[in-house]
Amino acid sequence: MKSKKYSEFLNLTPEQMEKNGSRFGFYLLALECITNVKEISDLVDMVIDTDFRSVVYKQKNNDLGVDAVNIDEEDRKIQLFNFKYRDSFKVKKGQELGDMIDVTKFLIHIANENTDKVTSITKNKINKIIEALNSTDVWTIELFMVSNENRALELENPTVDQFKDSYGMKVKTVVLDDIVSYISGFPDDLSAKFMVDSTSVMTYEIDKLSSSKSYLIKLPLAELIRITCKNEELRNNINADYSKLQGQEIELSLLFDNVRGYLGATTKFNKNIIKTIVEDPNKFFMFNNGITMTAKNITAGDKNGNKKFECTINGFQIVNGGQTLRTIYEFNKSQFDEKSLANAEVLVRLFQTETDKELTNDIAEYTNSQNAISSIDLKSISNYQIQIGAYLEAMGILYVRKSGDTGKKDEKYIHRISMEKTAQLLYSYKGYPDRATNQKKALFEKYYDDIFDVETLDFEFLANLIIKYYEIEKDYIDSKYDEYHQKYLYIIYIMEKYPKKSIHECIELLEDYLIEYKKDDKLSPARKLIQKGFKDHIDGGK
Repeated sequence: MKSKKYSEFLNLTPEQMEKNGSRFGFYLLALECITNVKEISDLVDMVIDTDFRSVVYKQKNNDLGVDAVNIDEEDRKIQLFNFKYRDSFKVKKGQELGDMIDVTKFLIHIANENTDKVTSITKNKINKIIEALNSTDVWTIELFMVSNENRALELENPTVDQFKDSYGMKVKTVVLDDIVSYISGFPDDLSAKFMVDSTSVMTYEIDKLSSSKSYLIKLPLAELIRITCKNEELRNNINADYSKLQGQEIELSLLFDNVRGYLGATTKFNKNIIKTIVEDPNKFFMFNNGITMTAKNITAGDKNGNKKFECTINGFQIVNGGQTLRTIYEFNKSQFDEKSLANAEVLVRLFQTETDKELTNDIAEYTNSQNAISSIDLKSISNYQIQIGAYLEAMGILYVRKSGDTGKKDEKYIHRISMEKTAQLLYSYKGYPDRATNQKKALFEKYYDDIFDVETLDFEFLANLIIKYYEIEKDYIDSKYDEYHQKYLYIIYIMEKYPKKSIHECIELLEDYLIEYKKDDKLSPARKLIQKGFKDHIDGGK
């Protein structure tokens, strides 16, 4: 089970793994998929669940109905999570209103700004939330009801509306199918066949002597659903009755190369897609950017006296437009209308890439770069990042570029590190530990080419740097000092400045710097570490 792979990083005993491994792993998997935070240590820090803290860390904590908290300081979002994990599936069981109401025990302390009788782990999270809400910044609060079942809480409910209004927050549901949609695995080569009017197709070829062609196609949404559904027989039957499309599910493995996770039909973009299908299906083609597919092989030609265009695609993938496709399926599931799906058409760009994975990745990166997708997600599908991942995997290090990546099924990894943290290590080594933590987005924008320099970055050096980072983490945990990620980055920087010093000596040196820097100001060590003045203090120090 994929979620259990996450529990392997929690150092549970065999008995604990048997009893709690799947449940605790599900917490971490769900958090990674929803928050897009990929470091296990960061995910674990979010969890305040009573059982989790007791079993994993032998800590006593009352979670007050909230199992995890993520405070996203960059996007000014406070995300609260209520998990419901069941070991056995029951058809009529699902998310319940009582689980949402239970969260009020947590929220009441935020509203009253009183944490006197709250246990320390929960208190720390609540105090940070209170501090954020009292600041001059604008924050949003979201409650995620997460379950490994498929019956979501009904949000169109007066009690839910009153709850949202009372606490000024959004409520979202995440069920098993949503989690699965995030983590669709490596796909098998799939095939599909379709036929449209010849006037709905434009052909493009780089070389007139080449047999490899690409196509721009105006395709009815009903056809798009048919060729992307799980039903192999339907995918390859050009004469299928559209009534059979009702209830069909998307073949999620087709989205493996797509960088955008499903945002849910509550977003404005997805609501507009559904609204257009319902109210103006004939205008869908004009209002939507379309779908981009790549295929290893395309067999196509004119039929019926050149009036029709028939096409068979093998080994195909959706590399752009996954959000559009999933929303179309949402409409197909909730309010199926055969006529609207047949009348609404979408632009499909179909590229033959054969077995050229590099070309497929380039198409995915460049077509998605025109949309509102984060720079981190875009870089995650670049060929260079894929090369880094392949090298590190050979060294026993799982390089996580996408949420939900647990590596090969039977592979045991010595370390698991995200692409974001790797960028922080490299930039700290290059002399910028202050920027590495307080300018995270810039690491994949303005500083990216300097950090991941194609000409100079040595993959063997990178593997050793990652191993060194985890040695620093272990030594800090074993020391008498408070330990956290920002300190580890500074140790990397200090060790580069003083290569003859041991990790232990560098730890002592950093702690001395923290005491000396602005000793008369009431600044926490964490605040000092993100100030450029602190790095200047080190550069002018011992």
